[in-house]
Amino acid sequence: MSLIIGGKSFKSRLIVGSGKYIDFETTRKATIASGAEIITVAVRRVNILKKDEENLIDYFKGTNISFLPNSAGCTTSKEAIKLFQLVREGTGIDFIKLEIIGDTAKTLYPDVVETLEATKVLAKDGFKVLVYTNDDPIMAKKLEDSGAAAVMPLAAPIGSGLGIQNKYNVMFIKEAIKIPVIVDAGVGCASDASIAMELGADGVLSNTAIAQAKDPIMMAKAMKLAVESGRMSYEAGRIEKKPFATASSPTDYMPAL
Repeated sequence: MSLIIGGKSFKSRLIVGSGKYIDFETTRKATIASGAEIITVAVRRVNILKKDEENLIDYFKGTNISFLPNSAGCTTSKEAIKLFQLVREGTGIDFIKLEIIGDTAKTLYPDVVETLEATKVLAKDGFKVLVYTNDDPIMAKKLEDSGAAAVMPLAAPIGSGLGIQNKYNVMFIKEAIKIPVIVDAGVGCASDASIAMELGADGVLSNTAIAQAKDPIMMAKAMKLAVESGRMSYEAGRIEKKPFATASSPTDYMPAL
């Protein structure tokens, strides 16, 4: 089944980022290898608006990959709202990732108060808002009620590679809301992505884990397979956990000797 966000349908449940690559060409190759149909772009850090300069968009012409502008670097709702209004004027894109950082010095944790306010304004203005937030089911519900198209809870601090630090919160968020849950930030390797999907997440966003791997192309392929296998495992339904052993060969039928 496809992943549907804001009325758009995607075959891949993996979203990738465009930051930290050595160049645009590697970004393109890794993104294609990942099978992702969405790539996030930090508008303040990657050029997608100035047509007379080297432009990331040029490297993705002729592909089925959509750009997801994000507001990385913004620290207030007013900054983020203004940024996305300029993006829509310049590109026509209204499918966006909202990211407002509260602690820019150490954790890069989101400012959920400013994020909630921006979500209300942007959603009312017609934007399809995918929201980066903390792993709090209460806030996830508030964001859904404010018009978010998807909630993107962090697994761990951005770029840390620590993997999912609170598995239960991912499950609680998934139970609390009906819009897609995309695990974002902290993914370090393919198994982290698979775990996120097995917990019931609708998708995974990975940037640093791919871009800064020793072989970004190979890691992108690994992430693709991990997301697919994790989703299959979730849909197949895991066995019940038990505190004791259960023989894999049943003993209730023993043929006569």
